[in-house]
Amino acid sequence: MSAASTPAGSGAEQGAARTKSENEERSEEAKKQQVILVAYLIATLDLIFLFMQLGVMPYLAKSLGLDSVGFGYLQTTFGVLQLVGGPIFGRILLMCICSHCNPRESYWLPPKVTESGSGPLYAVCVDVYFLLTLPLGLFLIMFSIISMDFFGLEAVQSGYLMSYFGVLQMVVQGLVIGRLTSLCTERTLLRLSVFVFAGVGLGMALMRNVLHYCIVAVPLVFAFSTLGTITDSILTKSVPASDTGTMLGICASVQPLTRTVGPAVGGLLYKQFGVSSFGYLQLVVNVGLFVYLLKSNIPLKEGKGL
Repeated sequence: MSAASTPAGSGAEQGAARTKSENEERSEEAKKQQVILVAYLIATLDLIFLFMQLGVMPYLAKSLGLDSVGFGYLQTTFGVLQLVGGPIFGRILLMCICSHCNPRESYWLPPKVTESGSGPLYAVCVDVYFLLTLPLGLFLIMFSIISMDFFGLEAVQSGYLMSYFGVLQMVVQGLVIGRLTSLCTERTLLRLSVFVFAGVGLGMALMRNVLHYCIVAVPLVFAFSTLGTITDSILTKSVPASDTGTMLGICASVQPLTRTVGPAVGGLLYKQFGVSSFGYLQLVVNVGLFVYLLKSNIPLKEGKGL
């Protein structure tokens, strides 16, 4: 009787342990989904207020009597504050995360560390990201002034144009980028984005009105979304998990760096050479990058259809 009850008791204990483990996994998965939802909510609110600031600030500065030079100083100040505040609040956030997380939640980190042969691709990715983002960032920094002076848009019309960009970006990222990443390798998409950026530069050099810019915006959003997706993917795969945040932070620092030096350089280009100078600069940079990528020893295809 006692010998018969021992296996039954052992089986009951195993079943209880398995049920407890499943409940813990479901609880952790539910917490993970809650964190993801909160992150999406914070990102949505951040982008809403950011684009409200970007859309309203030029007209507010103009109504207060600031010229293009004064507005450039204002943008430079904003960029300097971003550069200074990023490391400070990043350090505070790191301390908060470390104090509230335990080692069991290490599944958030990528399971793969450094892949063989990914070093050259990582170096090329970082160089391409910096060189591609800087000329485009100069144009985007001056776009608020360009929309008023060159296109002659009012605040409401500028808001409609920004809404068009938002819808276009959602469509491209939701319907196009995902399918391309399943068909093409990261190397192929990297070169494709550089080639499309070169065409965008030529279109920006030749555009004369808002309609032309709306047409140019389609390949612009496609190339920019592709570059951002591929850059994040390559960086998370080609460095150890402990260095992933550092590499992503380096790439994220391009925007505040552009905001710091962009108003002065962009204002000089716009005042001396006009809007077409941004397009020609982007065209020259991207043609040089495309030739460099074609001559590099990194293979173009890796086990996918394209």
